[in-house]
Amino acid sequence: MTDTSMIEDDQPYREFDDGALRVFGYSYDVQAVQQIKTVSGHGWVSGAALMADNHLGYSMPIGGVAAYREMTSPSGVGYDIGCGVMAVRTDVAYVDIADDLGRLADEITGRISFGIGRKNPTPVDHALFDSPVWDEVPELTEEVRAKKGPWSLRSRAEQQLGTVGSGNHYVDLLVEPATGELWAACHFGSRGFGHGVATGFLNLAAHRGFFSQMPGGESMHAAPSLLPLSPEAARELGARTQDAAARAEIGHRYTLAMELAGEYAYAGREHVIEQVLAILGASEVERVHNHHNFAWPEEHAGETVQVVRKGATPAFPGQTGFVGGSMGDWAVVVEGVESELAVRTLRSTVHGAGRVMSRSRAKGNRKGTRPGVISREMMSQRLDAYRREHGIALEVRGGDVDESPFVYRRLDDVVRAHEETGTIRVTHRLLPVVVCMAGSDVFDPWKD
Repeated sequence: MTDTSMIEDDQPYREFDDGALRVFGYSYDVQAVQQIKTVSGHGWVSGAALMADNHLGYSMPIGGVAAYREMTSPSGVGYDIGCGVMAVRTDVAYVDIADDLGRLADEITGRISFGIGRKNPTPVDHALFDSPVWDEVPELTEEVRAKKGPWSLRSRAEQQLGTVGSGNHYVDLLVEPATGELWAACHFGSRGFGHGVATGFLNLAAHRGFFSQMPGGESMHAAPSLLPLSPEAARELGARTQDAAARAEIGHRYTLAMELAGEYAYAGREHVIEQVLAILGASEVERVHNHHNFAWPEEHAGETVQVVRKGATPAFPGQTGFVGGSMGDWAVVVEGVESELAVRTLRSTVHGAGRVMSRSRAKGNRKGTRPGVISREMMSQRLDAYRREHGIALEVRGGDVDESPFVYRRLDDVVRAHEETGTIRVTHRLLPVVVCMAGSDVFDPWKD
């Protein structure tokens, strides 16, 4: 039932274009491979790779990694800047809450806001609102007049900090069978603030006004949007000599705004986990926290480059990352290891199981004229099978068939491709026992 562009393979890794494109996975999306090839052919790209959870994304594939010299890519980072996962091992034993999962699920969904455009009923004050970047990037505080009243990206950020959103974003409780310990995890990014930053700088990259209406009918296979970080890079991207410094300044402002959105995403996830720990009456014992949609200045092959990861987790030696599967599958904590292939693939790994079926194919179109191929009954049966297999009582709140286990690869297969090639090792294996997501009636309009 997977989408037709997915290729099964018996090898965990292969290279294309004489080694220029490096692709992990026992399955890979040929459209994703074409996308990363397009990415590598635009701008000063020193290396590109595709992780084992790869699938089609907007302009750059999910699971894609690209290293740029003196440039960055707002379409590569994507609309959900700083999307990532925070997971903590708690001091609570699963056996002590096993009979209380339903109440805990209800309390999590009652206390934490899920869904598009949701505002936090209890606004969160945070030091990031004192950052000088709010003044250094004037677009962030510029007031926009709208039918519902004036707004700014800053006001949107203040209203939404600590809310989770929709789509594949979640708050989970998980058990580690090997130890019986309880973990808590949340997955989301910079919310409407990051989306506004991305939209604005994509407009500027296309020589439109920051708050212009984005054109409709954009192709998923559009060439990457690039911003220069130096006058020389600006001229390479077609700027006139007299405009080069101004174009590089736009790239600099994007980097500042993106980094602030990353701080915002970190702060939001920390707030949500604090709420979950309070519900549990638990303390944090171990923390795993990082982005998987971001651009970092890193050293590779002896030079400093901007490494753009879209749906890919940094995995430097000793660096940990949380990788979640579907709502009815394992999750893992992984750690980067030193190896020649890790160096060649920009020290990156998967961020999830990887979608193999589009939302519209699973759920049908919004008008209801084309039914989906996954029913609620099928989803319920699959989750019941998970409960029987592992002998646990999984409590699910929200979510719909387009987030069911049918639409994702098995996480073991995805992670195994990176383990067997010597780029990561698994340090913890976890099973979800509570999954909280936005309701099935919530439409997710954001592009990946």
